[in-house]
Amino acid sequence: MATLEIRDLHVSVGDGSDGAKEILRGVDLTVQAGETHAIMGPNGSGKSTLAYAVAGHPKYEVTSGTVTLDGEDVLAMSVDERARAGLFLAMQYPVEVPGVSVSNFLRSAVTAVRGEAPKLREFSKEMKTAMDNLSIDPAFAQRSLNEGFSGGEKKRHEILQLEMLKPKVAILDETDSGLDVDALKVVSEGVNRFAGGETGVLLITHYTRILRYVKPDFVHVFAAGRVVAEGGPELADELENEGYEKYLKAGASA
Repeated sequence: MATLEIRDLHVSVGDGSDGAKEILRGVDLTVQAGETHAIMGPNGSGKSTLAYAVAGHPKYEVTSGTVTLDGEDVLAMSVDERARAGLFLAMQYPVEVPGVSVSNFLRSAVTAVRGEAPKLREFSKEMKTAMDNLSIDPAFAQRSLNEGFSGGEKKRHEILQLEMLKPKVAILDETDSGLDVDALKVVSEGVNRFAGGETGVLLITHYTRILRYVKPDFVHVFAAGRVVAEGGPELADELENEGYEKYLKAGASA
């Protein structure tokens, strides 16, 4: 079983005149295959910083702590090595890549992760099945990557990548952002196809609405760069009713 272990992770951002600012201040988290973890918290609490630091974004400097995937040191890996090892990040704001079709991008990504290019016929069949599962028009495959995509199309494409790449651990940053109810349901169904299987899911969100469709096994509350509370799905219900105020106070006093 795949296991992502994060231990006492400290992360800073920036190197300007004011120096680097510490965002994460000692995060501990373990995600195993078949588990769905929801990370919740207000803006600025460090949720997205965790995602980008684990994925290897150069803006985020890990100053101490460890991240391992199946015992291997993730922090010693390049970004592409992390992807090949089985880490997947669905970004909140994916970039546009004019001139590169969705189909070509996906085939290149699959080739990089699997170590060899899939046969074109088999890849096309696999992609069509994945697109059908997400109610994506076949013409979508020939569009330039993320160019002119609606919010829902961007999120569907992220889940399409998830379907094709089959990572060990999927980190989904604000996957519910900008989605209408119908798109939210389709995206949630895509996430649920992995939840409980061989993929561990780390779902980052502000709101509980996606948790009506994706049921987490564990909920972690972030405040001031720390995990200040943990529990099961009932914790998300509490946040829906009471908000983050008491956890913000806990984070400030830690």
